Amino acid sequence: MHPFTPRRRTALLAAASAATLLAGALTTVTAAAAATGCRVDYRITNQWGGGFGADVTVTNLGDPVNGWTLTWNYTAGQQVTQAWNATVSQSGAQVTARDAGYNAAIGTGGTATFGFNASWNDTSNPAPTSFALNGATCTGATTPTSAPQPTSASPTPTPTTTTPPAGAKQMEKLDRGLVSVHSGSGNLVSWRLLGTETSGVTFNLYRGGTRVNGTPITGATSWLDSGAAAGSAYTVRAVVNGAEQPASAPALQFPNGYLDVPIQAPPGGTTPTGETYTYSANDASVGDLDGDGRYEFVLKWDPSNSKDNSQSGYTGTVYLDAYTLTGARLWRVDLGRNIRAGAHYTQFQVYDYDGDGDAEVAAKTADGTRSGTGQVIGSSSADHRNSSGYVLAGPEYLTMFDGRTGAALSTVDYDPPRGTVSSWGDSYGNRVDRFLAATAYLDGQRPSLIMARGYYTRAVIAAWDFRDGTLRKRWTFDSNASGNGAAAGQGNHNLSVADVDGDGRQEIVYGAATIDDNGRLLWSTGNGHGDAMHVGDLDPARAGLEVFKVDEDGSKPSSWMADARTGQLLWQTAPNGDNGRGVSDDVWAGSPGAESWSSAVDGLLNTRGQNVGRKPSSANFLAWWDGDPVRELLDGTRIDKYGTGGDTRLLTGSGVASNNGTKSTPALSGDILGDWREEVVWRTADSTALRIYSTPTPTGLRLPTLMHDPQYRVAVAWQNTAYNQPPHPGFHLGDGMSTPPAPNIYLR
Repeated sequence: MHPFTPRRRTALLAAASAATLLAGALTTVTAAAAATGCRVDYRITNQWGGGFGADVTVTNLGDPVNGWTLTWNYTAGQQVTQAWNATVSQSGAQVTARDAGYNAAIGTGGTATFGFNASWNDTSNPAPTSFALNGATCTGATTPTSAPQPTSASPTPTPTTTTPPAGAKQMEKLDRGLVSVHSGSGNLVSWRLLGTETSGVTFNLYRGGTRVNGTPITGATSWLDSGAAAGSAYTVRAVVNGAEQPASAPALQFPNGYLDVPIQAPPGGTTPTGETYTYSANDASVGDLDGDGRYEFVLKWDPSNSKDNSQSGYTGTVYLDAYTLTGARLWRVDLGRNIRAGAHYTQFQVYDYDGDGDAEVAAKTADGTRSGTGQVIGSSSADHRNSSGYVLAGPEYLTMFDGRTGAALSTVDYDPPRGTVSSWGDSYGNRVDRFLAATAYLDGQRPSLIMARGYYTRAVIAAWDFRDGTLRKRWTFDSNASGNGAAAGQGNHNLSVADVDGDGRQEIVYGAATIDDNGRLLWSTGNGHGDAMHVGDLDPARAGLEVFKVDEDGSKPSSWMADARTGQLLWQTAPNGDNGRGVSDDVWAGSPGAESWSSAVDGLLNTRGQNVGRKPSSANFLAWWDGDPVRELLDGTRIDKYGTGGDTRLLTGSGVASNNGTKSTPALSGDILGDWREEVVWRTADSTALRIYSTPTPTGLRLPTLMHDPQYRVAVAWQNTAYNQPPHPGFHLGDGMSTPPAPNIYLR
């Protein structure tokens, strides 16, 4: 453990004066004069020398409000410097927070959450003792605890008390994700069905104050509002046991079929050899960074001189930014000169690892990395780059960053260390710096961080838990260890995570080998390294999951499908050189289950490996886009529908660009908004925005959000890893599908 680990979040619960604390619960008296009753939870999320971060949750216990202002006073000179999800101003000691527009409406029992950074005097940071909502004092109790103090030594962590229900996996407490996509003469409005909701939940949709549906909506969580204007405002309300619930947040508007999220490119620079470079937006991920139920983006910025590991030369610095859906930048992490730029170096993970309701961000760091709050990890002056631009000396770290502020929460030595460079397969730094990352529910309930190194020769995978503010090692798998040799050389330029043996705990599918949840080798096919892989219920006629993979070794099968539990090969295709692309999913209703195809193999193969027709026009990504459960083809900046005689164009992205050279991948694709269909996020050609496309097509299929399927959710987290691959759920989603089982989850 390193000495630059700040104390993890300590909760401060504050509300207004004059109330009773009974059995640990706040008893609140409504402020009758304004028909307003409220409770305020004020929490210090982290604290450092000269500054702190906080979040505030307002619970409306009175009549519904449409527009709110929350005020409080500081007593120790604290000054707010930056805020998100609210407009915050300060005059002297008084702070005023106003809604951000999209969160203006708070129904009875509803909440609004916002956060901010502030400065303080490093000696005292007391919580406010009173809050007022729209001028009416909130009543409640104040229960302050000691604020975290900045320290240069590893602290004693503040214990957490989360006890997951037996067998249930911790997942995000998401809002409805309501979107309105204008198309033709109307709007397709869609929203999330949560994984915890029973089939008895129905919905009412409102345009302004007018309900548009005659009877509660029982089917798909989407509605085509024909004839409505592009700018129409919508909210949706669940109906449970006949009782209408509070309104959702207002719908995000996609007036041209997409939503632009403004982003801010870092300034370019010059390498030590005089080469200039600029930045473009690269891979992105999502997580609920501030606990408001809405996703934020974490975006990696790629310098124009980024390199494959096999290429020598200096690169520009890598940055990680966090943005709200409205384009507010929450923070920027500068990974520093000792992290090289390229697809194989920075694999970042965004997930709520400690179960506090806010996502964290994990990445490999080094001397000179600067957090979103200005903390420097290691030495700020060290430069470990050699004359070829490689970083083959100096310390390597793993850091968990706070999703709200970008503050470094815990930093440990990266495992595995590079050791002797040549022991990984070459002496110039290609194979030693091949990194992979993922998130997995190794204990069946709470997520762990997976960080790995190597796949051409030695393969090492480390599993970490982030609990009580500290990264702690769960296990390390090393192909050099006794009994693990069959995993050497089996890794891909990507990986997958799935519960392959049905025991409720997830495994790491590391290319042609799989590591069990306990860090032991489960199986290896011995077929070696490859560029693409898909894991899911690809053959619903068989029990369990399957793995489809392409291979690079010209002496091994060019592609194959295996039982994900045992590694037993179900079918394979003949060796045919380096097979660089491969895809598997149900893209054609003409054959049951998934179809598989690849660059070096002719035709479209069914679940038995038989050629059943024309190969699709692309072998890249996938997306559920139209109304049926058959998946579409995503490649470059377009979406196509497969057909036996030719593909049909469904979407051509406007003014956007794909990422990662010939890989032509989006910044992100997944079910991040609306119903179960997937959104596609591309960068605009000038990298001034992330452009989110959402389907304008109605559907009759009602499914919970795919982000509450644990396999799909962690797949979105590892999607940015090296050679990006599309996510798959843990159940078969395709033509003739059965109703999937309800996910065994609980929400944080």
